[in-house]
Amino acid sequence: MAPFPPPRKKDVVNQPVDIDAVMNHPRRVQRLRGVLERVHDGIAPLIDISRPYVSGLDTLPADGRFLLVGNHTQFIGGEVLLVPHFVRRAIGARVRPLADRRFAQQPGFGHDVMTAYGGVVGAPETARELMRHNETILVFPGGGREIAKFKGEEYHLNWRGRSGFARIAVENDYPIVPVGLVGGDDVYKSLVTRDSALGRLTQTISTRLTGEADMAMPLMRGVGPTFIPRPQRMYLHFGEPIDTTQPKRASTENWVESVRQNTQQALETILADLLTVRADDPFRELNPLAWTSAAKAS
Repeated sequence: MAPFPPPRKKDVVNQPVDIDAVMNHPRRVQRLRGVLERVHDGIAPLIDISRPYVSGLDTLPADGRFLLVGNHTQFIGGEVLLVPHFVRRAIGARVRPLADRRFAQQPGFGHDVMTAYGGVVGAPETARELMRHNETILVFPGGGREIAKFKGEEYHLNWRGRSGFARIAVENDYPIVPVGLVGGDDVYKSLVTRDSALGRLTQTISTRLTGEADMAMPLMRGVGPTFIPRPQRMYLHFGEPIDTTQPKRASTENWVESVRQNTQQALETILADLLTVRADDPFRELNPLAWTSAAKAS
């Protein structure tokens, strides 16, 4: 959930997960949660000024008992901030993001901030605990790999067949709500492709540092040649809930795979539709002169 190099793979393997901490936070985290909620309320008007395109909120289950499955972008602040913000605004539910284990288990103040925001280690046992308490959960099956996108990989899902989220949802009869965000992969532009000389070099370095080539950060730029973020409107859509109730005659493995495929296809369709909306939107780069003609959700 954070835009910094992940710790070495060996530092996070086999670290135990504190299940009690999923629902019971220490007092310092509880105090920090209050601070974050006040900050969130304070920045809500700023979010409205940027006029994010948001649709599908009317399909959210009112009881808050569902699993949001989304896509990561290079500007991860978009999905990590906007999805919980609009869910809370629509149904009053606090969203609990499942964070990549490599980031979530780093100690210190950053961990406290993530916990106060609602985040927990993305592991089967933590997801089951949240579902036991009927929490609203957010997961990105692509994990940290989906953040680091080279040129031409924008808005492509990188799940590698991961189906853990579907398995846990089926086990607990938890509805899945696909949620797609477009805009975050355009705040910064990747300058090289994955198979270019520079792309291969960064993957080699990443492999030596973390043990995983997929965590390599590409060469990027923001405004001009700088790292200043490029102004971009965000486009967010919540899809129809997907029923995960297992049919009596279906095998568990086949049903889990079916749920995974249905979720991925629904999310890919959402992203394609949002890209179409954005293509014709004169306000896509937050040009104030195009404010009145910005694309609106139906």
